[in-house]
Amino acid sequence: MQIIDGKDLVLGRLASYVAKRALSEDKETFNIINAENIVISGSKKMVLDRYKFLVEVGDIYKGPFISRMPDRLFRRAVKGMLPMNTTRGREAFKRIMAYIGESELKGTKVSSKDLEKFHKKNLKDQKYVLLKDLSELIGMKIKNR
Repeated sequence: MQIIDGKDLVLGRLASYVAKRALSEDKETFNIINAENIVISGSKKMVLDRYKFLVEVGDIYKGPFISRMPDRLFRRAVKGMLPMNTTRGREAFKRIMAYIGESELKGTKVSSKDLEKFHKKNLKDQKYVLLKDLSELIGMKIKNR
C-alpha cells in the first residue's frame, strides 16, 4: 500500500500518475492523504467557472450528481483517467482512496523525490486554486460537530 501526501501537488499530474500505477500489473493500492491541499492549476475564475458548470448542469432528479468534497473531486479526476468500462479499470479505481487531512494509515510513504515533478512550484504561470477553496466556493456543506 502506497501513501501519498497530496499537499501542494498538482491535481492532473498526480491523478495521471496514480491512475497509471494502479493499472499496472503490480496492482498497487494508493491512499492519498491531505486531499484538500491538492492544487488545481489555472486562474481562480477559470477553475471556478468550469466546476460550477459541472455542478449546476443536469436535473435535480436525474443528475449528474457531482460531489463537492475535495477527496471526491480528486477521485473523480482519477476516474476520468481510467477505462471504467473494463473490469481492469473498475478494479484499479477501487484500489485508489483519498482522505481529507492526516490519516493513521499503515503502509509505505512515497518519497517526496518521486513526486517532485508534480509540485506546484513547477507551474509556469503560478496561478492555482486549492481543492478545499474550490470546494467551499462551489457549495461544500460542512457538518456541524
